[in-house]
Amino acid sequence: MNHKLSIDEYDALEQISKLPKNVKPNACIGRNTKRLSGIKLVTYRKDGSLELTEMGRQVLFIKQCIDGLRAISKDSDAPLSGPVATFLGKKGHIEVNSETGKTEISVRGRECLADIDANTKSN
Repeated sequence: MNHKLSIDEYDALEQISKLPKNVKPNACIGRNTKRLSGIKLVTYRKDGSLELTEMGRQVLFIKQCIDGLRAISKDSDAPLSGPVATFLGKKGHIEVNSETGKTEISVRGRECLADIDANTKSN
């Protein structure tokens, strides 16, 4: 799962996850389908439409968690989807401030972001 994806490829994954059956994919999906299917993040259904593989769903969820962590680190009022907030909370990356009642990034969350940024720059 060490495939570097571009912003456009992540966008295509997001769009595929929301694409209704029997709807023709847009240009973003079209230009990224070959690579995403080649690295087994998307697959074709029997009817020819696209769907995310389990690995594709995991990659997309990890990106949503990282984006959510970055958003909370900048703005404690940033909205998080339920599954992302639950995951980050269980892992101890975010916590609710008892005084303000707002979600904040924890020390562990800051360390995680610093590690992600360090690995991103070195690759």
